[in-house]
Amino acid sequence: MNLKSKKCVSCEGGIPKLNPDQVRNYLTQVRDWKLQEDKIQKLFKFKNFVEAMKFINQMADIAESEGHHPDFSVHYNQVDVTIWTHAIHGLSENDFILAAKIDAV
Repeated sequence: MNLKSKKCVSCEGGIPKLNPDQVRNYLTQVRDWKLQEDKIQKLFKFKNFVEAMKFINQMADIAESEGHHPDFSVHYNQVDVTIWTHAIHGLSENDFILAAKIDAV
């Protein structure tokens, strides 16, 4: 099953974070996300600020429906997105599900 068709599962901790081999496998399933310590990060570039904000709003809708929320910052026409599972201080499958869905925007 591809990541876009999966649903994030609520995580309140108590599960192990993904090991390095699992992370490498999941990274092959998302476009251009980079591993940054125990997080994944991607910089999205847009034509202008308005397009960047449209993306932010679409991303917010996805994040809310998945119950899994990324950190992000806006720099005029660029949106820097970072995802990890706060409850486990590392990466889970949820992070890659959300990344795949954000990529589909």
